[in-house]
Amino acid sequence: MEDQANSKSLIVNYGVILAVAGILLSVITYAMGEHLKPHWSISVISIGLTTALVVLGIKKYKEINNGFISWGQGVKIGVGICILSALITAIYQYIFMTVIEPDFMQQAMEIQNQAYLDGGMTEAQIEGANEIAQKFQSPGIIAAISIIGAAILGFIISAIASAIMKKTEEETY
Repeated sequence: MEDQANSKSLIVNYGVILAVAGILLSVITYAMGEHLKPHWSISVISIGLTTALVVLGIKKYKEINNGFISWGQGVKIGVGICILSALITAIYQYIFMTVIEPDFMQQAMEIQNQAYLDGGMTEAQIEGANEIAQKFQSPGIIAAISIIGAAILGFIISAIASAIMKKTEEETY
């Protein structure tokens, strides 16, 4: 039972830290006016933060657990951190798109349409692309895609980190 309490506590702590860091990064890009066309470096920073916090969470659990951690425990912690962070971030994104910047999706679509025109697409092709894109623009769909993506990224990072840090009591004998 103590292991479960430790893992839940770590998931909450590191998940909230990751969410706050991600939201802060989003606020900075918004303040700089880069929220519609963010630089690739923002993605690198975001993945770096995710990796660091997942690894730190797994490492902390191993430390608390007397140096032992199974691969499954590590994956559970890493995926949990990422999913909790994505849930909190989804709430922020909903507030952002409905209160702070209600025309965000329209602005993003205009920028995308210009890129389509610059790429040589016809008006009919752009209209078709917009119809498809509008199906994915509701806050619920965006949140679901974000959470699924976070779970997948969390699994990949934590699977690798857990495989490296894994140490079970059976291995010590």
